[in-house]
Amino acid sequence: MPADPPHFAGKAQDSTVGSRPPRASATSAVEVRRSARRRRTVSAYREGDRTVVLIPARMTEAEERRWVTVMLDKLAAQESRRVLGDSQLVARAERLSAQYLGGRARPASVRWVTNQNTRWGSCTPAEGSIRLSHRLQGMPDYVIDYVLLHELAHLLVPGHGAAFWRLLETYPRTERARGYLEGVAAVDHLPHLPAARSE
Repeated sequence: MPADPPHFAGKAQDSTVGSRPPRASATSAVEVRRSARRRRTVSAYREGDRTVVLIPARMTEAEERRWVTVMLDKLAAQESRRVLGDSQLVARAERLSAQYLGGRARPASVRWVTNQNTRWGSCTPAEGSIRLSHRLQGMPDYVIDYVLLHELAHLLVPGHGAAFWRLLETYPRTERARGYLEGVAAVDHLPHLPAARSE
């Protein structure tokens, strides 16, 4: 994950005159903060699960709607260009293993591949290798983390039995990430994810 959230236009902290309640969007809630100090610039950044859009207090509702759309598009474009290299994937996998699996899953390699079009990731426990589909590039960080963690769990438990799913219960965004991937799979007519619990 990047150290700092992406910003556009000014990055200065504003004292907000008012803020609107979060509104649902495709990937996160949107919070609009109006500032009397802000004259012409509009900026946006990710803050956890929310997108914060900072606008001048004098903007009309129509201008606000237009700028929210523009800034969401800019953030999405920037995030789709940000691609982790294989060495960064390894570091990310090590961090996830330490945080959620007690450091027990130790992959020998983690890399992007372009030949996985019907699944998001794969793991070969005997080799300790994890491969992620290039189709994940540009998806939210929590989704990539979920797929990485899913494959890391396979280094410890093969199959999708109860013991496997217990390992993933520690990741707080499992259900949200699965929902995101199921939505993408439905749009692309891809196979469904394995059931969260074995029957």
